[in-house]
Amino acid sequence: MNCLRATPSMLCMALLSATLSSSARGEEHEKKTTVRFRVPVQIPGVHLRGWAVMPVGTYVFKLVGTGSDRHIVQIFNKDETQIYATILAVPNYRLKPTTKTVITFNEGLTDRPEAIRAWFYPGANWGEEFVYSKAKAVELAKLNCLPVLAVASEVEVAAAKPEGPAVLAQLRHTPIIGVGPTGEEVEIAQFIQSDQPHLTCK
Repeated sequence: MNCLRATPSMLCMALLSATLSSSARGEEHEKKTTVRFRVPVQIPGVHLRGWAVMPVGTYVFKLVGTGSDRHIVQIFNKDETQIYATILAVPNYRLKPTTKTVITFNEGLTDRPEAIRAWFYPGANWGEEFVYSKAKAVELAKLNCLPVLAVASEVEVAAAKPEGPAVLAQLRHTPIIGVGPTGEEVEIAQFIQSDQPHLTCK
């Protein structure tokens, strides 16, 4: 089967318009964003046990840690009293910022929820490209004919406290790789500009 994929920023835009509404008010430094998912959504990172898939509902995304080559994003409940996931991300550049929040998705299997790929704050050129476990990255890369970011070693993905100091320390120091559709490693530079096409799969 031939599949030529568009840029990640264009993935699942129809799904976005049908399933996502957001409010972009919040502090610029943490890019606080309230998101309403109208269908279940797969998430990467270290999640609360039983929360690998976010059910339909309202959530708050926040950028809680930044470094030169990696960021940390957390997903909260609507009231910000519970953290559901702590996610490793790499800064991702887009040429044309939008006035609204944009969340892109990796396409999933027909019987599974879509998997979040990246989150862009309104008006910002730089967004957050999410990092998956290596096994999940290989699966998504094959399905989408696009490279997917992955941690180089296996990380425990479920925790009683995904915001714990040990989780944050691990994500800050775990090596990151890019995984292509056949499981090969690819340059992480392919991820930092989302307005450019990536791969053609045959």
